[in-house]
Amino acid sequence: MQRRRSRTKYCIGELIEREDFSEDLAAFKFKTDQQLPFIPGQYATIGFEVDEKIVQRPYSIVSSPHEPFMEVFVELVPEGATTPLFWELKLGDTVFIRDRLVGKFVMDTESGMTRHVMAGTVTGAAPYISIARTQKIEQEQGKSSPHKILCIVGASRSWELGYYMDELNELAAQEEWFDFVPTVSRPWEDTEWQGEAGRAEDVIRKYGDEIGYDHTNAVVYACGHPQMIENAKAIWARARFPEEHIKEEKFFVIKE
Repeated sequence: MQRRRSRTKYCIGELIEREDFSEDLAAFKFKTDQQLPFIPGQYATIGFEVDEKIVQRPYSIVSSPHEPFMEVFVELVPEGATTPLFWELKLGDTVFIRDRLVGKFVMDTESGMTRHVMAGTVTGAAPYISIARTQKIEQEQGKSSPHKILCIVGASRSWELGYYMDELNELAAQEEWFDFVPTVSRPWEDTEWQGEAGRAEDVIRKYGDEIGYDHTNAVVYACGHPQMIENAKAIWARARFPEEHIKEEKFFVIKE
């Protein structure tokens, strides 16, 4: 009975689409058996049944709350508790999803700033994609006065961003309020890459200064690898961004 009661905190997500970008990076879309409202930038706690227990971990949501599915961008950690279980999923398989979607890493709409610099590493792009998708949808619905976004995403090689690369490039081409800078830290392994080279934190000042995002008009965000976040925070602090305008969401590897 206790086991049954504990599962009332979850809904069921059925895998309806999966796209593998590489051996260890993939996008997963789930159809949920109940509506799960959330704010773009929040995360879902997704679980798998292991030995009659639910093993769960948080994953930032890629999809917009206006979309009829939940999408997550996952990096395989072979020794991790849950990511290897994602790699076993086939279409029609199900996962447990906590029915409360939470998190404070959302767009700051209370500071009065209307410009936002969003830096991420690979799967750390997830909350930014959710925010950008939502703003585009709401703009089309006539509900939103667009904030301006500069999104900088670093990866070792360009294909690690999969179809999100195309989506963000297309959005930047269509919308004046959105700028996208992908950067590759191992260009020697991606010889056809013609874009920016370096880590995300290497180029945040360059593009922020170029486009006109500074401590007087912008909020800055860092999501993904903890070392990138610490480097970016130090760079922004030297650029006089106040602590309350520097937001972070660290992705830690949790092992069991």
